[in-house]
Amino acid sequence: MSNAQILSFIKGYINLVNIILKDLCPSNGLSYTQKGWLCFCLTGILLTNTVCWARYERMSFGDRLVGGLSWMFRHSKINWDKLLEASVRSILSKYGIDSGTLELDDTERERSKNAKYLHKLGKQKDKKSGGYFNGQSILFLLLVTDKISVPVGFVFYQMDPVLRAWQKEDKLLKQKGVSKKHRPDEPLRDPLYPTKNELALSLVKSFKARFEDIKIRSVNADALFGTSTFMDGVAKLYSKNQVISQIRSNQKIRFQGKVYGVSDYFEGRAAIKSKLTIRGGKQEVIYYSSVIAEVVSHGKKRLIIAFKYESENSYRYMVAQNMTWRTQDVLTCFTSRWLVEVFFQDWKMYEGWGQLTKHTGVEGSRQSLILSLLFDHCLLSHPTQAARIKDNLPLYTVGSLRDRLSVQCLVQMFEHILEQPDPRKYVEELAKNIDDVYALRVSSKHFSGRQRSSAMP
Repeated sequence: MSNAQILSFIKGYINLVNIILKDLCPSNGLSYTQKGWLCFCLTGILLTNTVCWARYERMSFGDRLVGGLSWMFRHSKINWDKLLEASVRSILSKYGIDSGTLELDDTERERSKNAKYLHKLGKQKDKKSGGYFNGQSILFLLLVTDKISVPVGFVFYQMDPVLRAWQKEDKLLKQKGVSKKHRPDEPLRDPLYPTKNELALSLVKSFKARFEDIKIRSVNADALFGTSTFMDGVAKLYSKNQVISQIRSNQKIRFQGKVYGVSDYFEGRAAIKSKLTIRGGKQEVIYYSSVIAEVVSHGKKRLIIAFKYESENSYRYMVAQNMTWRTQDVLTCFTSRWLVEVFFQDWKMYEGWGQLTKHTGVEGSRQSLILSLLFDHCLLSHPTQAARIKDNLPLYTVGSLRDRLSVQCLVQMFEHILEQPDPRKYVEELAKNIDDVYALRVSSKHFSGRQRSSAMP
């Protein structure tokens, strides 16, 4: 029954990925069993929105068992990194993509307070509430092109627990008025816990090494990555291109021998009113001003831009490494960053890597996340999406496409049953499997069949 649920476009996608995988290295090719398992897993994400073997077993009505699915995940000799690379290449070649911008950002996935064995699990800042939660932090690299936006890399981040403990203690001692010389020195960084800037640079390096044929116009990131280490590191990789980030309003810049805070410098300057096309065609009125000045913490000159939309009261500040670009071109290029947030929303809601995806260890987290990204690529390869790209039309949303494909799986299942020599007998066997797989559990919500306390009237 599980094979009857697998749609043809999923099989076609996996076959194409396997061809490219063999081109990268013949020994990395997928076996017949591995291809079938991957097709089944992508169908499982489509129908259950999880990477959960128990749900997959129920989805297949017992045709595929938890033990077999888990064994393939843990022990099958699949080169997962090459598999992801081959998947990216399959999408780029399908749509003839040879250029774009790289968008870098981080996000957090909340986990249970009782979780202990997930990879890189730690205390995460809740950006919405200002509090904290237990979760995993992940940096993503998104390739944004004139046709599609495709995830091309990721890495897990975890802060050094020794450094975190020191920061907590140092903060308490500061509040008590203890002078710096009487507070413990900051511990040396553990190389096992690289910073987000180091991880971000490694992602860009990895992409450059694997996809040298892709022309990158700009690498864009938010204020967290607006450091000299990241910007200069990326500039060495893409020397003729642009690196754009944001900086804090109180960051120091030096202009004509004087040092200013960024906001202080732009406060007295007249802003230019203009229109900027954002989000695929919507025009917004913006105000901006720019200067080429030295960013003190970087030790070199940058193009610094203050900008705000007409509806906003305060300015934001942007920094660009390549000072030959026009200010308007930098602003236009940076507007593609909103697509990262759209990707995060789709990925968290529709692409399987959620609360019920909780495979332990490094392999468990990495491989399940790769399966989730393969599903994203697979939907991009769907014939309906391909036709709209060919006709230069907007693509359909991930959620609406998933809804339609789920129904198609159901219809395909009915067709499979009707094609059997004895459909009634097949349905009876199916019903028996349902009773075996979907075991009913006793509820503790009701008193029926339970003894009440004798003290109650």
